[in-house]
Amino acid sequence: MRLLPVILLALFAAQAQARDLPLFDAHIHYSHDAVIKVPPEQAAKILREAGVRSALVSSSDDDGTQKLLAAAPEIVVPALRPYRRRGEIGSWMHDPTVIGYVEDRLERFKYKALGEFHAYGDDIETPVLQRMIALAKQHDLLLHAHSDADAVERIFKSWPEARVLWAHSGFDNPDKVRATLRKHKNLWSDLAFRSDQASGGKVDPQWLAAFEEFPGRFMIGTDTFAPERWYYIKDHAEYSRAWLSSLPTGLAENIGYRNAEKMLGLMK
Repeated sequence: MRLLPVILLALFAAQAQARDLPLFDAHIHYSHDAVIKVPPEQAAKILREAGVRSALVSSSDDDGTQKLLAAAPEIVVPALRPYRRRGEIGSWMHDPTVIGYVEDRLERFKYKALGEFHAYGDDIETPVLQRMIALAKQHDLLLHAHSDADAVERIFKSWPEARVLWAHSGFDNPDKVRATLRKHKNLWSDLAFRSDQASGGKVDPQWLAAFEEFPGRFMIGTDTFAPERWYYIKDHAEYSRAWLSSLPTGLAENIGYRNAEKMLGLMK
């Protein structure tokens, strides 16, 4: 019976630690309309108040990323999205002018990733995607791909040594995600909009099994795909800490921030 207070104290301590857990948000957008609605200094304040110590940021167009980087250089990890405006999600892979835009930005600025970009199945075989993959190889960049499993396989077929962050892989069945992770050691999973949404602060058993098998391959993401999502960043951070608190401390820290830092070579 005397063990019970000790166990409870340890549990409360673990939960308190999780509530203070720093976070690396691996899926943030700051596009042109967000810049207008949530100016850079306000956006930086939102990230700081949410306890986001780092964020992988991309935007349509890239000016948003550069503005937020200037406002919060200690937080923003810049990624280059190939979209110059909204509405290019389904057409960019067939538009060769995208390559000139991407090459120009790569010459002018420093990035850690290309993406987030949308591509499915044999979209990867288009000349635009193949050039994107070649540019990622040339500049040693992570590919942040909003894709299905088929497209992920095709990326690795084109470049076996690629580093790929699979955006929204939480949309997929966790067993399918695990099967794909087993094939590729340089594949990571961002959990933006994970299917089970950590009901009641607990993790679905299938997802828990995935996290336990691959403790170094998952990370959180908010996905501020619309300007209004910026007002949800703090809530999402609290939600993430709540379900992470149900995991062992080491695993919670991995998913919360360590995996993203290691993936991007930013260990602090």
